[in-house]
Amino acid sequence: MSQELRAVDWTGDGLALIDQTLLPHRNETMAVHDVDTLVDAIQRLVVRGAPAIGAAGAYGVALALVQGEREGWSVDEVRAAVARIREARPTAVNLMVCVDRVMTRFDEGLDAVLEEAVAVQREEVEANRAMGAHGADWLLEMVGADRPLRILTHCNTGALATAGWGTALGVIRELHARGRLEVVYADETRPLLQGSRLTAWELVQEGIPHYVQADGAAAGTILRGQVDAAIVGADRIAANGDTANKVGTVGVALACADAGIPFLVAAPTTTVDLSTKTGDDIHIELRGEDEVLEWGGIRTAPAGSRGHNPAFDVTPGRLVTGLVTERGVLEVASGQLPGDHLQ
Repeated sequence: MSQELRAVDWTGDGLALIDQTLLPHRNETMAVHDVDTLVDAIQRLVVRGAPAIGAAGAYGVALALVQGEREGWSVDEVRAAVARIREARPTAVNLMVCVDRVMTRFDEGLDAVLEEAVAVQREEVEANRAMGAHGADWLLEMVGADRPLRILTHCNTGALATAGWGTALGVIRELHARGRLEVVYADETRPLLQGSRLTAWELVQEGIPHYVQADGAAAGTILRGQVDAAIVGADRIAANGDTANKVGTVGVALACADAGIPFLVAAPTTTVDLSTKTGDDIHIELRGEDEVLEWGGIRTAPAGSRGHNPAFDVTPGRLVTGLVTERGVLEVASGQLPGDHLQ
């Protein structure tokens, strides 16, 4: 990309969010000047991806202060507004972590809060670039091929999903920059087709060769030997290495295990939640039934059918060949645990 995408930006009195519900056909920015609009934007996936909503939450504290000053809120009312932002999407831990970090400077006022939010965003980009290099190094060593690699990815984990650069897509971008990437298989990814709409759009911007495939094709692509490794992101990583990511991820991991190829999770350390002991403790967000019962507003299932639409699933740590953070790679399936990167 000629210029790094910024999914989240502070404008001086509010937030500018790339409206990811409109991509790839329209690239528009939403102006956010109040807490209600921000919470709605997070819940509607205008801004999505655990690191990106973490950055939005960090700036959201400043937004609540600005709105509170404008509308004469009490301190308690501002804090209540921040709490609403913090709980806008319960699965992704980054939102809570980043809001809590910025709130440590709440009593110092707006300038201090903004300073901390800017630091959150800056450190996120630095972490993404570091994990891109670590992940590329590890994959090239694990695969051991003397040719460019064929990579499968699930959901969107690029600059749109983060504060910049990307997590899993950051590893892919690093491989491409080194001339060590042949092709990417991008799963279309439900809900809202975030792979075909967003990942493919970012790959086009980078000039990276790729195929978009149905989620149901992923296992067959892996078992037929058409990819060398899979790389995905994460919304929450439990203390035992169980990983919540977009629904369909666990099927990719199972196929990789059967095929004997690496399954790599790329996420910053802010995604690791040691207070969540196992994946059983991770709240799985359920989205509206219409997303699976209709297509383009037209009913595709019988009137008597109900829809089951989990936004995420949990991949057991035993299936995670490697977890790459900004600090390096942990081989979780071999017994290394996420907490080892937090000490």
